[in-house]
Amino acid sequence: MPLRIDIPKSILQLISIEQAWHYRIIPFEINDSYYSFYGDEDRMQDYANGELELILGKTVDLTYRSKEIIEKALVKYYRRKEESLNQSLSVAGNSEDFLSKLISEAKQLGSSDIHIEVYEEKCRVRIRIDGMMVERYKIDKKDYPALINKIKIMSNLDIAEKRLPQDGRIFFQLKASKFDIRVSVLPTLHGEKVVLRLLSNDATNIDIYKLGFSTFDLENYLEGIKRPNGILLISGPTGSGKTTTLYATLKLLNKEHRNILTVEDPIEYTLEGINQVQLKESIGLGFATTLRTFLRQDPDIIMLGEIRDMETATMAIRAALTGHLVLSTIHTNSAWGTISRLADMGIPPFLVANTLNTSVAQRLLRLLCPICKEEQPFDPKLFPRQFRPYRTVHTHYMAKGCDQCHYTGFKGRKAVYEVIPIDAELAIQIKSGNFDVSALLNERGVKTLAENAFEIFEKGETTIEEIYPLLINF
Repeated sequence: MPLRIDIPKSILQLISIEQAWHYRIIPFEINDSYYSFYGDEDRMQDYANGELELILGKTVDLTYRSKEIIEKALVKYYRRKEESLNQSLSVAGNSEDFLSKLISEAKQLGSSDIHIEVYEEKCRVRIRIDGMMVERYKIDKKDYPALINKIKIMSNLDIAEKRLPQDGRIFFQLKASKFDIRVSVLPTLHGEKVVLRLLSNDATNIDIYKLGFSTFDLENYLEGIKRPNGILLISGPTGSGKTTTLYATLKLLNKEHRNILTVEDPIEYTLEGINQVQLKESIGLGFATTLRTFLRQDPDIIMLGEIRDMETATMAIRAALTGHLVLSTIHTNSAWGTISRLADMGIPPFLVANTLNTSVAQRLLRLLCPICKEEQPFDPKLFPRQFRPYRTVHTHYMAKGCDQCHYTGFKGRKAVYEVIPIDAELAIQIKSGNFDVSALLNERGVKTLAENAFEIFEKGETTIEEIYPLLINF
């Protein structure tokens, strides 16, 4: 009988990660008189039953399965990295200990967010890894309020306020590394939901040459940041890697002879030699206000976390017109869509044409695990109905799963870009309000997000499902 794929989190929490790997067991049934486990048939241990019964306080029944099945289940349900995460995450009695271990585990697994959620009958913890949500733990509803209060205390929030959203920060230290956690508390129907965003302060590993730019796009991008003034905008939805690209750019531009100022919400990385300002809307310190002050600070380069409204956009253009290089992000679907977005904000087209020097769009694609990906014949019907492939595809790769990728089939992510350098001819089109410039972009060899994503798929680095959303919007 094969090992069941879906085992409830309440059963999995019966033992810790350390115990699961030490005894090589997976719990699959709990009742009033005994606990049932699957065990590794290659390591039948007579003493295991006795030790487990002593630890758990109930009769233990072991059913043995093959080494491969147990190994796969251990990696899937009791995920760990190089070092063992020897922790049993139980809230009961010590919410602080639970929270510290939860944050430590999420950090070691490379998670970006922790979601702590409450429903009518249950509470759960999910973490986001490589852009996907994974459920990790169930929490007893009676323990949930204590956990939320502990988070509020650590982030200096009002524990008595349960009707309004609250935002805070936690400064967390894990061994030698220190990082910030952005806390968001939201009142929901059955209680307060908390999201913890783990912010890495370490920018040493960010390299613009390794983010995913094609050679042609990287040349155009580097040409844009070499200009002494103008605006460079990066567009894309939340979580598409825009901030990482900006930090990689700042790291490249960070020289002793330059004065670089940034205003961010939040500050995700700290860079030595750059003056970074944390946004504080509650006291009137917004993007536009800070940017107005920046202009009196003799800057060479200014980075705005995001252009959200007309006032911020106007100040960014003013900074560019007075001889500064301005880097920022904006929410649009394509690089050329940035121009119409600025127009919608009320910025005159001639000002956009005179200041915008480079427009970039980006997305993140999950990469297939190179160890276990499977090659299969490709059916063209898998493409979106209206999409016309750039080239014929005969085979493609599918996600399978192995112990190296924790049986997800994917390992890491890669950015895909669309970079448009604004030259004199394109500036004329912007001034005239002509937004259909596909012919001009083709002449310049500018590739769309869809084209660059298609190339990554064609090379066998990702799946058709990953690039499908970009092909719909081609």
